[in-house]
Amino acid sequence: MVNVGTKSVTHRVAQARAIVVLPAALAALLRDGDIATKKGPVFQTAILAGIMGAKRTSELIPLCHPLPLDDCKITIENKAPAADGSTEVLITCRAETHAKTGVEMEALTGATIAALTLYDMGKAVSHDIVIKDVRLLEKTGGKSDFRGPTPIA
Repeated sequence: MVNVGTKSVTHRVAQARAIVVLPAALAALLRDGDIATKKGPVFQTAILAGIMGAKRTSELIPLCHPLPLDDCKITIENKAPAADGSTEVLITCRAETHAKTGVEMEALTGATIAALTLYDMGKAVSHDIVIKDVRLLEKTGGKSDFRGPTPIA
């Protein structure tokens, strides 16, 4: 584990994204911005799972410092359907803390767990779901900031 004892507490924010490609059969079930399956509302469940995952990051990633999250928000956005009927879903996790170390692992974990939950809940309809492009979009508040193509809102 990295010793952060001499570092100062600063306000830190990170944003990460995962893209999930829903096959046509699953994308056809989209109603009012969510998918209703036998297990319930898929996107709402994925949002809750992503937040829970972000809060438990230090239990999942070896040597990751436990951080008190001040805020964690997961958003899910459906892109326009492709010609084959598939749809890309953008899952974004924004995590915020006041701590001695960054919050990017929490943002990445939140986006990933939300994507995995979407897969789990959709697999009864199709196993052709693809999770891709999990990446950090931006982080601020530490020794070195990172700004990707999508700014923190």
